[in-house]
Formats: sequence, C-alpha cells, structure tokens
Amino acid sequence: MNISITKSETSRAHSVDIENTPMGIHFTDHMFVCDYADGQWVNPRIEPLALIPIHPAAMALHYGQAIFEGMKATQSADGTPLLFRPEENAARLNFSARRMGMPEVPTDLFMEGLKAFVRTEKEWIPKKEGSALYIRPFMYADEPFIGMRASTHYKFIIIGSPAGPFFSKPIRLYAETKFIRAAIGGTGEAKAAGNYAAAILPTELAKKQGFDQVLWLDPVHFEYVQEVGTMNIFFKIGGKFITPDLNGAILNGITRLSVIALLRDMGYEVQERPLSMQEVVEAFRNGTLEEAFGAGTAVSIAPVEAIQFRDQLITFPKEAPVGNEVKAKLDAIKTQKKEDTFGWIVPVR
Repeated sequence: MNISITKSETSRAHSVDIENTPMGIHFTDHMFVCDYADGQWVNPRIEPLALIPIHPAAMALHYGQAIFEGMKATQSADGTPLLFRPEENAARLNFSARRMGMPEVPTDLFMEGLKAFVRTEKEWIPKKEGSALYIRPFMYADEPFIGMRASTHYKFIIIGSPAGPFFSKPIRLYAETKFIRAAIGGTGEAKAAGNYAAAILPTELAKKQGFDQVLWLDPVHFEYVQEVGTMNIFFKIGGKFITPDLNGAILNGITRLSVIALLRDMGYEVQERPLSMQEVVEAFRNGTLEEAFGAGTAVSIAPVEAIQFRDQLITFPKEAPVGNEVKAKLDAIKTQKKEDTFGWIVPVR
C-alpha cells in the first residue's frame, strides 16, 4: 500500500514526560489520514498533527455519523513496538461502520495505516510498566450537507497519546436508575461517539456523589447489568465469573474477550449471561460475592471497591486477587515478558 509520509520538522516527544502523563493530554507529532470519496478510500498518508478544516455543514456535526476505536502500543525488551489484537479493532470498527451507515475501512488499509503510524511515532511509546501509547482510530462524515441521509464523504484518521495507568486505586461505581446507555436495537453495541455523549451528564452526576463511573443497567427495569462507562465488567460469585452476554446493547470489548480466554485458561468457569442486581445483592448478603473488576483498553483491569445500587452499598474486599492476576498476565503478554500462546501480539518491525 502506497502511504505517503510527511515528517514534522521537529519532534515534541522529548519535551513531554511520556512515562508519567495521563491519557489524552499530550498527542504525538503525526497522524494518519485517509479520505473516502466516490465510493473508495483514497490518498492514505502520514502528516504532521494539525487542525483539520471542517465545513460548518459537515454531516458528523449534525447527524452524528462518527465512530472510533481505542487500542494501545507497547514495547518489547528490544524496543520493538507491539500491538495487541489489532485485527479485532479493525473488525469492530467495521461493525460500528455498518451499524451507523458508514463505509467499511478495508482491513489491510486499517492495518497498514496503523503500522505506519506506530513506526513513525515509535519514540512516543512509554517504557514504564503499565504505560503505553494510546491509539485512537476514528472515522467521521465530513460531507457538507443538511439532510437526513448517509454521507458520501468521510475521513479516517489515527492519532496517538502517551498514557499512564488509568486508575491508580480500586473504583467506586454508581448503578444508574434514571438514565440509560443503550437499548437492544439501538447503537449500544457500536463504538459510536453519540453513545459517550449521552453518558457524560450521568457520569458527572455520579462523580459529584463520590463515584468514579456509572454502572449501566437495562433500560426497562434498571435491574440487569450492562457495562461500566469505559469498560465491561466481571463478577466473581461462588467461585465462578459472570459477565453480561452480548445482547445487542453491550460493547464487544476486546479486553473482555481476552479476559474470558485468560480466565478459562486459568481453570475458571466463565458464564456469559444476563446478571441482575438482585443476584449481586443476594450474593453480597450471603457472602458469595468475592470480587468484581472492569476490563477495557484504557483501564486494562480495574478492581471494583463498591457499587451503590438504590439504597444498598455493595462493598468488595480491597484486593481483587484474580483480577490482579489477570492484569499481570495481560500486561506481561503485551510486553512479551510472557509467552503469547494465544497469538494476540503483532510486532511492528
């Protein structure tokens, strides 16, 4: 694939403490850009990070055709950039594209653009354990048109931001019983920008009450667990792990898939099924609720300290032994300190 590369004159990598910066504050020197016009993707390129001109009538601004992915690049001991299951990100981006009436990005274009970007920004990958280069591929409709139809012009862009650990301590969740994230038949299973826009107000309200994120429940009874704001969730009850099944309203998390595989490889039974808060409360009261943790690209594994559900505060032991073990194994695989028996790692040479 012919990807043109225009390098920036100077790099800012050495002026930023990439080993200790929160995600999403500093951005790398370059971006990958590709345009969709006349039914095909054209002009793939790496260019210096810059503002993107956009028409006031760009359809993404008015009708919300915008999707994204989240992934990370780490380094091996010899400095080789490593990607974790990038083909799953490509597949999920295209799943989201289909749901949102947008064109798919060919897998080879996604992969080659991603690798070219990572090679170009190699010096932005932190070496500190638990840190990584967070990578954000995204696509949006930039055709100037006012009218309810699919756009005919899009941009696919990849940017990056060095990121330290997301949460430094166990998290507290507020089980939302007024607002909803998604309903079956909606866009909840797509990684659409609008899903996150709808979550901002409830999340801010939860934070004002001393919680870190929202635990989303079903939109009818506010009883069945869906997911957390930026991650899927696992509960250990009576020695078994339970995570909500993919019912059409839950994001198919790549870390979720990986955690399920790791837990089963460790000998645990993992059930993907509907899980009610009443079942969680009963397990808490009878002593069979052992631990819970969130799983997502940005957070990796985040142990849960407490969940507020209506008038019941559900608390967990401060340590999540299995969750921490899973996190350690995931981190070791991502940096090649542990053998990747699953075939998840893609080196960028």
